[in-house]
Amino acid sequence: MNKLWTALGDRAHFHAYYSEYEVTVSIEDGVIKGEFPKRALNLVLEWYQLHRDELRQDWELAKARKPLRQIRPLE
Repeated sequence: MNKLWTALGDRAHFHAYYSEYEVTVSIEDGVIKGEFPKRALNLVLEWYQLHRDELRQDWELAKARKPLRQIRPLE
């Protein structure tokens, strides 16, 4: 599951969760903080690469407190 949050001063990012693991991924450069199983992390990064522009757009919507657009999962 991926979630997008905003807070004043935060860089554009999203959080991904898998069981007890959590990572934060920078939307601008893909830098990762946290721990995730390798295979699951590879899937998150694949999704990130496919939807980077949509993530940027949703980040701007979130900052404006507008409804986000749904981003498709990996198929």
